[in-house]
Amino acid sequence: MRIDAGSQPVERPRSLAEVVTDRLREDIVGGRHELGAALRETTLARDLGVSRTPIREALMRLEMEGLVVIAPPRGASVFLPSKKELEDICDFRVSLESSALTFAVKRDRPRIAQALQDIVDRMAERCERNDTAGYLDLDTRFHATIFEQCDNSYLSDAYQLIAAKTAALRNRLGDHPKHIAKSFPEHQQIAAAVATGDIPEALRTIERHMGRKEGSWLLLEALEATQDPGPPRLDTPVATPHR
Repeated sequence: MRIDAGSQPVERPRSLAEVVTDRLREDIVGGRHELGAALRETTLARDLGVSRTPIREALMRLEMEGLVVIAPPRGASVFLPSKKELEDICDFRVSLESSALTFAVKRDRPRIAQALQDIVDRMAERCERNDTAGYLDLDTRFHATIFEQCDNSYLSDAYQLIAAKTAALRNRLGDHPKHIAKSFPEHQQIAAAVATGDIPEALRTIERHMGRKEGSWLLLEALEATQDPGPPRLDTPVATPHR
């Protein structure tokens, strides 16, 4: 008797290199490996319990994502952006996200407005709990949602080129005394402007939020503090934002 296997596709098992790539990406984005830190194949292979072959393949994949720099004979290291590179990233993000938000609103303004407001509400809860890691995850989700709903695959693909690098930089801002106090109200303002249909105001807020004039200096300040912590900053208290 012939058995109909149906039309469900067979799932391809993930390769070891793919698993290692995901793990290293998570470690870099999450801050386990500092920016500019050396990534030695032998050390990574020992820590992850694998051979050097999947490590080498994973580092090459992450180099394509911009998270890793491979420079013979020094080897691999975590990316470390210059001031110019930070400014370029800010410019690129403003350009992409402004276009993506415009398309998302034209496609279905109530849907994108509700999605952004839901995330902002959850951000407020994380702020009240002083859950910085949870807040940063939602920050990433807020911006990813705009691209998911823009209905333009080219904009979405372009965003993926910098998504992991942007998340890695954002996570380094977590302990900066000014970050959440600046970031949270701007997310509120973007969501509110979309909800009322005031797209010019939403785009102006995106510019303030991530533009090179205000976005890059905060990143640069945070990265400099990461490389040379110095004495703790006591001059700027961290305020807990409220809805």
